[in-house]
Amino acid sequence: MIELKPFGKEDFAQLMEWLNDETLLVNWSGNLFSYPLTEASLEWYIEDTNDLENSEAFVYKAVETDTGKTIGHISLGGISRKNRAGRISRVLIGDQAARGKGYCCQMVKATAKIGFELLHLHRISLGVYDYNKSAIQCYQKAGFSIEGVYRDVLWFNDQWHSLVEMSMLENEWFEKQNNETANIIAQ
Repeated sequence: MIELKPFGKEDFAQLMEWLNDETLLVNWSGNLFSYPLTEASLEWYIEDTNDLENSEAFVYKAVETDTGKTIGHISLGGISRKNRAGRISRVLIGDQAARGKGYCCQMVKATAKIGFELLHLHRISLGVYDYNKSAIQCYQKAGFSIEGVYRDVLWFNDQWHSLVEMSMLENEWFEKQNNETANIIAQ
């Protein structure tokens, strides 16, 4: 199991260690950051975040509850309170030993829970590069639906990459929670 905790300056070194090559950084952030990742850019990234009443972005580290070890990173940004919308981004299981154990899906679900249940969002979207099949499957398992593909949005390593757009609406979230609760009760 994981728990999301606010990402702060004390977490910069770990994230910079995980994102130690340009390909990893681009997979994580698209064009938001340039390589190498710096403390100054991370300070900008967390500025004015994680205030439930006022922030337009929430940035988290994922902590494994059994060990207390930080294993990943995720954010919920682009918050439009008027349109009750947000966007999950910068999803990373940085700890190699934690990959393939379902933590990513837990992180996405925990972030969606914050968006739908604490921030009362109506829609949460995300984008994932089309070659990242395991991430697409993770997001679908968490309840996100594919809406479409933005073709050739990123030029990197002398080739084009497309972006798969996915989303979930609040009624889909709450229906999924009710179904999961009903399945637990039925067992």
